[in-house]
Amino acid sequence: MSLSREFELWVEKYRPKTLDEIVNQREIVERLKRFVETKTMPHCLFAGPPGTGKTTAAHCLAHDLFGEDYRENFLELNASDERGIDVIRTTVKNFARSATLTDVPFKILVLDEADNLTADAQQALRRTMERYTDTCRFILSCNYSNRIIEPIQSRTAIFRFTPLSFEDTYIYLRRICDAEGVELTRDGAQAIYEIAEGDLRKAVNTLQAAASLGKPITADIVYDVIGWVHPKEVAEMMDYALKGEFSKSRSLLRMLLYQRGYAGSDIVKRIHSRIFDLDISEKQKIELIDYLGEVDFRIAQGADEEVQISAFLARLVLAGRGSS
Repeated sequence: MSLSREFELWVEKYRPKTLDEIVNQREIVERLKRFVETKTMPHCLFAGPPGTGKTTAAHCLAHDLFGEDYRENFLELNASDERGIDVIRTTVKNFARSATLTDVPFKILVLDEADNLTADAQQALRRTMERYTDTCRFILSCNYSNRIIEPIQSRTAIFRFTPLSFEDTYIYLRRICDAEGVELTRDGAQAIYEIAEGDLRKAVNTLQAAASLGKPITADIVYDVIGWVHPKEVAEMMDYALKGEFSKSRSLLRMLLYQRGYAGSDIVKRIHSRIFDLDISEKQKIELIDYLGEVDFRIAQGADEEVQISAFLARLVLAGRGSS
């Protein structure tokens, strides 16, 4: 079985089925529960970063509203694949116009990644939302709400999802590990969270990739599987520079670039995280961050990675000597 297929099975198996099972976005969950209690709801716009529970919240809301009749009264479309006006005029309209047979007076249609809909499709969707409000409620899920036209935003209740905290992510990962017999250490979970940056989907994908090795999942295992630069190696390189040992620092940089094969942009990101922990003045940290931004831009424009990062390490040597 491929990693991607096994990941999909994990997501389907452990995805929350009801609103009570969602471990994050507590304020949003409370608002959605009131919709279930009153059996009424407005059109909704779920906005926020990927992997924060937007689609899952829509599924849980439908489960709680319709119960066993969930499948007959719920339709999910991915607007990034079906983004044209014809889909709005056919698939969406046909589903929205038919009445439900349950005690809930409407059905639910979810348009995932709605910010990928074309402008014409959004205009057609606006009219469809107005016309079939009695029989269907729309939930538009998107990463960037500013890409949704203003007439649609004004017709929806907006729910803003935030990235998950470490504790919420850890609870979910522990649930999977306990059921699958996978050993996850605390530093391994911290490394997964650092990589995922609040994206639970990415966290589960990283966990699944690390678990495929059949070993306890530690921070070292996670960094090796994902191909990230280990923070300890970057810290060592920067410490040598601060001590004035530029040659050793540059040798470590060349090892990371040419022996390990890490991209210069990845090393720059790890350096950026490490700067805040350095034992130097705030003024020096600000100057280093400012210069690192220039280095990152030059690398993105095609400049030589070794030359640019070496120049930053030289600046770090000067910072260690107290020079501006």
